[in-house]
Amino acid sequence: MIQVGEAIRIVLQNSPVFDSEAEALRDVPGRILAEDIVADSDLPPFDRAQMDGYAVQAADVEKVPAQLRIVGESSAGAGWHREMKAGEAVRIMTGAPVPSGADAVQQVELTRERDGDDRVEILEAVEAGRSIVRRATEIKAGETVLRAGEEINAAMIATLASFGYAQVKVGRRPRVAIMATGSELVDVDQKPARDQIRDSNNFTIAAYATLAGANVDRLPLAGDDTEELKRQIATATETSDVLITSGGVSMGVYDFTKAALKQLGAEIFFERVALRPGKPTVFARLNNALIFGLPGNPVSVAVTFNLFARTALRAMQRATQPGLIAETARLAKAVKGSAERESYLPAILRTDQQGTLLAEPLKWGGSSDFVAFARATALINVPAGVKAIAAGETVTIFILPGFSRRF
Repeated sequence: MIQVGEAIRIVLQNSPVFDSEAEALRDVPGRILAEDIVADSDLPPFDRAQMDGYAVQAADVEKVPAQLRIVGESSAGAGWHREMKAGEAVRIMTGAPVPSGADAVQQVELTRERDGDDRVEILEAVEAGRSIVRRATEIKAGETVLRAGEEINAAMIATLASFGYAQVKVGRRPRVAIMATGSELVDVDQKPARDQIRDSNNFTIAAYATLAGANVDRLPLAGDDTEELKRQIATATETSDVLITSGGVSMGVYDFTKAALKQLGAEIFFERVALRPGKPTVFARLNNALIFGLPGNPVSVAVTFNLFARTALRAMQRATQPGLIAETARLAKAVKGSAERESYLPAILRTDQQGTLLAEPLKWGGSSDFVAFARATALINVPAGVKAIAAGETVTIFILPGFSRRF
């Protein structure tokens, strides 16, 4: 039985890094950048007005009210590109280029212009530089603005678009096959007979794998038959980058998945992890495909997928941060640990009135309690050998995919 940190190291060591591929800008949210993003122009590309008003020379409006002659208009996309002289003003709109010769913008609310008149009255003085964003104060041409290995989120799209990245290089999506095992399972659209349950693991893994950037193929349910399992595993590993199974990896009489892997000659890197929940987790390779044999209980599936399989899938796509995001939080209620295993316990994150991040452990009935786990937004880490952590103590938490770092 190996430690969680060692298991993650082995997963990363054996996860291949895929080539990049170019995708249209509209298709890249959620993908991993495979190139640095470099500004092809200054930002802003010219001195830009921050508000509607009048471009002026500050020296002309030291004493107010001041009368200035309106000599032009500068709007977004249609600037006034002559030299503005003393005693003159240019009507200007938010985002428009500030004309040469002007050194301030006075907001329109502090001016008065008569209809049909070519003059404007400035009612309050304005200092030089007011309401102007100078060229290149945000970004200079040639600067790197996003780094390879970052996950592209919605906020980054404006940056990519503004610097002309109609096509973006991203890590190739892994092809993932998912297979739930167990003769007790029936499809979700069927009514279980006595001693049967509906399959949920296929859908859980598919959802998490999709969030991790994979292309997912859900395979038919596999019963407890070693020869049939061997056939399905062999076929899946010939056409996929990763095969993820659930169930059949413990030490029981009816746990056939691990036996099938060994009979197929799979290279097994580990088969038990000092983890609660999720000890009977298998990581192997066959036909150049990685295999994750996850436990059958739904909460164990969620925990082990996000610790191990997700890490591999994101590493394959060149993510610089392939694992779950770790933070610290204050424990809202006491939790119990395990003498031999590291614990990852489901929790809800919230903030108190002072803004302190709190981790509230969910009341759950163990690794089969998927209903309680449905509310989880994070996992509380309890190191091996720690019997308990009291309420109010600081703990390490791992944010589950799909949730913000802050709440």
